[in-house]
Amino acid sequence: MQDLEPFYRWRDMYVSEEDERSPFYGVDHSHFEYSTTVYNFYIHPQWDDMGSKTLFLKVLYANYRKGFVIIELIGEWNDAIENDIMTLRREVVDHFMHEGIHKFLLIAENVLNFHSSEADYYEDWFENVADESGWIVCLNMPQSSQHDFRKLKLNYYVELQERTDWRKYTPENLFKLIDDEQKKRLA
Repeated sequence: MQDLEPFYRWRDMYVSEEDERSPFYGVDHSHFEYSTTVYNFYIHPQWDDMGSKTLFLKVLYANYRKGFVIIELIGEWNDAIENDIMTLRREVVDHFMHEGIHKFLLIAENVLNFHSSEADYYEDWFENVADESGWIVCLNMPQSSQHDFRKLKLNYYVELQERTDWRKYTPENLFKLIDDEQKKRLA
């Protein structure tokens, strides 16, 4: 896991540590010291700690004018024991919503497991963004992680999509592609 870096090709356009409106503004990352683990496996030091023991993230891009953010996730998304959705909501999502973000693109290809609990936080998040014509899309969650997600019908609130070619787009073009699809789906 230590070799899995957050996607870095957009760093010339956006760096969350330099964004005064980001919850990770001013965070100083080591480039060499591996100290954070998920179940005794070290993860790359560029991942951001949101307060979960098992789920980490990186804000890859935020556009406040258009109201969207792209967040990459790594680890185990565990709502059953760690209540990761509550932590994600309180520490990251609510912060961005306060800044006018209502469209959330989560890249979850490095989410190794997902353990569900209740749908309350997902339902609340969905209702809040839907009031602002927003959406929540999760890209490339592994099929094994989608099982519990779909079992609890969380895909009603968070749209699961496969788009393995997302890295070839600029963040603006990826957003436009997903946003156009969501407008058609929600119409």
